[in-house]
Amino acid sequence: MRAKSLTLVAASSVLLAPTTLPAPAPVPTVSPRSRQESAPVARSDGTGPVRAADLLAVVRQCRPVSRGRYRLDAGAPPTVAVCGLDDAVFWKADMDIDCDGRPTVRCNRRTDPHFSPATAYRQSDGRRLDAERLPYVVLPAASRIWDHRAHGVGGGSVAAVVYQDRVEYAVVGDIGPREIIGEASYAVARRLGIPAHPSTGGVSSGVTYIVFKNSRIDAIEDHAAAVVTGERLARRLVNKGLERESDGAANGAVRENDGAAWENGGPVRGDGEPARESDEPAQGDGRTAQESDGTVRER
Repeated sequence: MRAKSLTLVAASSVLLAPTTLPAPAPVPTVSPRSRQESAPVARSDGTGPVRAADLLAVVRQCRPVSRGRYRLDAGAPPTVAVCGLDDAVFWKADMDIDCDGRPTVRCNRRTDPHFSPATAYRQSDGRRLDAERLPYVVLPAASRIWDHRAHGVGGGSVAAVVYQDRVEYAVVGDIGPREIIGEASYAVARRLGIPAHPSTGGVSSGVTYIVFKNSRIDAIEDHAAAVVTGERLARRLVNKGLERESDGAANGAVRENDGAAWENGGPVRGDGEPARESDEPAQGDGRTAQESDGTVRER
């Protein structure tokens, strides 16, 4: 039976016209590096997440809003200024771990010798904050150095914390010493990949804290709301930075063109030759001529 079946198949192949199918197009391969480089950049249409690099580009330069500088630790020299943008304040510092608030498995008097059951702000239901679960940052207490309240910043304000290539959105949840800056909750450190143990964790540098002005959310414990608000405000911050760069480039091009339009101390005609007096319209008795900018030049 098998031989008969093969014979029928062979006969059928004579009756049918041969068909050649096109070879499938090769599937392009994308290296992990290419994927990383083509990651979406924040745009005004709201597409794509805001990357760490996008935010760090906005805070390259500091316009100090603090009257002095803060210490990273007690006894250290004051080196950190609070800087201002139109819609946010920021500083670059270390990260100490704050485990204060509700006692948990990882945040308690046994794990943290400086543990305090209280935080400056509480949840909307009156309960203490949970540093192990809630990402929050710590502000220095208002002082002559800087008063955060004057900049629309306080409990429940939304913040973006940037470390290396990661961004974590948080809220302002506690107040620290007047002269020391650079502290966030256990949850922030863990999400950023920073050692989070309250006694031995933290990092000595490389952390950027951006707190958005007038961004307070209703329930300080609502991390999902903080993420949505933070992503929106971060995108707006980045887009404004792109607009400033674009305006600066345009103004620079105009200045360059204006400079190229003058030669030998005078304007240049359309044919590239320096303008002669006869090229300019005489005014009145012919002794003066009106320039394009409205100024009068003596002949």
